[in-house]
Amino acid sequence: MVQGFLNLNKPFGLTSHDCVARVRRLVRLKRVGHGGTLDPAATGVLPIALGKATRLLQYMRQDKAYEATIRLGVRTTTDDLEGEVVATQALPGLMLENVEPLLQLFQGKIQQIPPVFSAIQVKGQRLYDLARAGEAVEVPVREVEVYKIEALAWRPGEFPEIDVAIACGSGTYIRAIARDLGVSLNTGGVLASLTRTESSGFDLADSLTLEELEAQLQQQTFQPVLPVAALKHLEAITLTSGDAHRWCLGQRLSWNDTFTNAPTSALRVHDEAGEFLGIGQMIDSENGRVLTPQMVFATQ
Repeated sequence: MVQGFLNLNKPFGLTSHDCVARVRRLVRLKRVGHGGTLDPAATGVLPIALGKATRLLQYMRQDKAYEATIRLGVRTTTDDLEGEVVATQALPGLMLENVEPLLQLFQGKIQQIPPVFSAIQVKGQRLYDLARAGEAVEVPVREVEVYKIEALAWRPGEFPEIDVAIACGSGTYIRAIARDLGVSLNTGGVLASLTRTESSGFDLADSLTLEELEAQLQQQTFQPVLPVAALKHLEAITLTSGDAHRWCLGQRLSWNDTFTNAPTSALRVHDEAGEFLGIGQMIDSENGRVLTPQMVFATQ
């Protein structure tokens, strides 16, 4: 049975759920999940978990990187080109030197209001459902972190466009950055195109399209990304054969060795042969630290 991860290059026009359904049919697995939603109009890296690896999605890295095109002088209902245009303002004289310094406003930990058309829940309902129903909802402000944002290219004109590269943490809406860059210029701004270049440790250069996945499956050459490769950011711990067997049965293990990681951190657990066993956690008890199973992946 296929177990592991797929670094999928999501095509334009499909939802993340559509991609999961396509992959599920291709690999003939019921348990398939994705690690971070991409809007239908966005393309690029969509991590897909296969089989038992779906239980590992929560332990993957949360950082992401994008290349985006922002069109200035336009406002829409969705903060991208998919929505209804509500205002335009021609900006033929706007130059890159007027815009580039403002990008620093969006670097670091920032307060961001997500787009009205987004999957965030308010009072148990998705914002996009409330927006489509015509309900006026106050969107809650959230703190997000942008590690880096820089200009890649500039195209002047009536509605000039700037290409930017953005590295950020989970929950950051690039549509909101486009909108707010327009606001900072006292005009509109929308996301014209978006490609996710990195997500959870996966890179666009190593991704597969749905067509490439189908071809590899037909040729029986498809090799999923092993869980250990997707969880390299977690500190690893090695168990003896006896301890590995007990741990895989769900037993807690006393751990008296010096350990640098915080008690609440997730750990990669391996046996002496290097096989990945699952995810563990150190917990402080009255008798010292114990290693507890959080997710057992292998059997012993």
